[in-house]
Amino acid sequence: MILAATTNENLANTANVLVYSSMAIYTLAFFAHIVEWVLGSRSKVGRTAAALTGAGTAAKAKAKATATVEVRTAEKENGGGTAVLERPKVITRSAAGRRDVPDGPGAAGGTFKGDLYGRIAVSMTALGFLLEAAGVISRAMAVQRAPWGNMYEFSTTFSTVAVGTYLAFLLTKKNVRWIGLPLVTTVLLNLGIATTVLYTDSDQLVPALHSYWLWIHVSTAIFCGAVFYLGAVGTLFYLLRDVYESKVARGATVGRAWASIMERLPAAATLDKFSYRVNAAVFPLWTFTIIAGAIWAGDAWGRYWGWDPKEVWSFITWVAYACYLHARATAGWKGRKAATLALVAFGCWLFNYYGVNIFVTGKHSYAGV
Repeated sequence: MILAATTNENLANTANVLVYSSMAIYTLAFFAHIVEWVLGSRSKVGRTAAALTGAGTAAKAKAKATATVEVRTAEKENGGGTAVLERPKVITRSAAGRRDVPDGPGAAGGTFKGDLYGRIAVSMTALGFLLEAAGVISRAMAVQRAPWGNMYEFSTTFSTVAVGTYLAFLLTKKNVRWIGLPLVTTVLLNLGIATTVLYTDSDQLVPALHSYWLWIHVSTAIFCGAVFYLGAVGTLFYLLRDVYESKVARGATVGRAWASIMERLPAAATLDKFSYRVNAAVFPLWTFTIIAGAIWAGDAWGRYWGWDPKEVWSFITWVAYACYLHARATAGWKGRKAATLALVAFGCWLFNYYGVNIFVTGKHSYAGV
């Protein structure tokens, strides 16, 4: 018994060391991302992107993004009989009133040094992910249960899954490196709060929670939250980029620093599509999470629904995302209005994550924070 207790204590200490080590690596990744953006702002490609999306050339950018160019070469007798290219014929197939501008070159701006630091940032992020994942696994071995029995464990697992999902997108060749800087920043804030305000020593759960539903219900909740977070980042950037494109389209003056950031992001339409797809893809799993929680509540407390604050806010979050998805399918509620709903929905999820657990007492307050 003494040996087992000592082993568990050592594993718990190892888990803490690994989490702190991951924070150090994430900090290096943060600075690497900053350097990537700084070098990218000086790039020739960045300036070219600004010209493409600048006032007076928006129509050309739109044509470049969606046009089919037909070039005919005509032989003309002109002294020496040189071949002359006719002016390209541009055929656009975009919907009326839609702004079709090309995606920006990315944070690196297309430069070798910028891309190098971007790759270093991604490598550091991957190393931080491995260290944090090892910390989560060590914590699970120390407590001999699922490593999300309190807010500290939930937070470390949540940030691990969020970073892992981002890296999975990169492995599948998705153009999401623009998420890197806000992701690493958020992860550092989340881990900072977890290791200070929310830290809880490793301990066993109350008897009601010793169930296989802990693995099913809480793991799906964590994964849904991580994907909702990525969708929220995409939605926020969409709103910012959409405002920028609107100003450019009407010839308004845009600050150089702000333009340098916006012109390297994907186009508003691309960001909108990304956020919608990830939110729509994970919404059925969030539905399953609520159903699984109700089934577990029936086993643990003898009722499937009891208007517990956590249950209520989980349902409010579900309704908010359902409204967003419905709005996307409704004429007149697309674009900024629907995107605002998506941010409100994620705000509900955040309050359910932090607010309910910390400030509201209920059945889910069994572990304090």
